[in-house]
Amino acid sequence: MENTVKILAVGDVVSQAGCDKLRATLPALKKQKGIDAVIVNGENSAVGNGMTAFSCEHIFSSGADIITGGNHTFRRREFYETLDNSLSIIRPANYNESCVGKGYTVLDKGSFRIGVVNLLGVTFMEPLRNPFSLVDEIIEELKKEVSIIIIDFHAEATSEKRAFGFYVDGRVSAVYGTHTHVQTADEQILKGGTGYITDVGMTGPCESVIGVKPELAIEKQKNNMPVRFETAEGECKLQGIIFEIEKHSGKCVAVERLSI
Repeated sequence: MENTVKILAVGDVVSQAGCDKLRATLPALKKQKGIDAVIVNGENSAVGNGMTAFSCEHIFSSGADIITGGNHTFRRREFYETLDNSLSIIRPANYNESCVGKGYTVLDKGSFRIGVVNLLGVTFMEPLRNPFSLVDEIIEELKKEVSIIIIDFHAEATSEKRAFGFYVDGRVSAVYGTHTHVQTADEQILKGGTGYITDVGMTGPCESVIGVKPELAIEKQKNNMPVRFETAEGECKLQGIIFEIEKHSGKCVAVERLSI
C-alpha cells in the first residue's frame, strides 16, 4: 500500500553466528516482504558480548538502517567513539545524558521519516531513570518532526513491557520488547493503534540457552559458580516482527511475527 510503510524489527543478534544469519537472511527477506526500513538490536553482536565497530558495520552492510542497544551497549570502551559519532546507532535513552551516544534518532527515508527510540526497563535491571516518565518527553520532542515513532524497549519483566505498551498506546506507532531472547506469541495492535509484542526474540543459534552453549548454561544454573559463556554452534534462526504503519497517521494497521 502506497500510504503505508513496512518496518522490520529484528531481535537481539548474538555474536558472529547471529551476524552471519542476518547476512544470509535479511536481503532476501526485505525483497520478499517489501520492507521499507529495518531496525536491528545489536547489543550482543560482538563475539563475547557488547558491540564493536566491526559487528555494527556487518549489521549495516547486511541491510539494517538503525541499530539499537541495551544493557550491554557500554561493554566495550573501544566502541564509545563509534557510538558517540553515529546517528544510526542508539543506546538506551535513560542512561545519564553525560554518557556517550544518543537515546533516539530520526531515520529519513525520503518519502517518510521514522523516529526510533531505545529505552531500558528498570525492573530486575539497572537503576536508571524511569522509562515511563522519560518517554513522555521523548514523544513530545519527536512529534515535532515525525508521525511514525518506533520504540525498542529492552527489558526483563514481561509485566513492565506490557504496562509500557499500554502506557504509550495511541502515542507511538509500535513498541516491541528485546533482551530476553525468547520470542513471545502476543503480537497485536492495541486499542489506540500501536503495534506491540512483548519480545521479538533473537537472531542466533537454535539449540542454545539464549545463544549460549546449553552445557555451560546448565553448569552455571546448577552450581552457581562463575562460568565463561560461549556462543552455541549449529543452525541459527532470525526472529523479528513486521509493523505496517500508515505514513500520515502513524497508526499500525498490521503486525507479522517472524521466526526463520
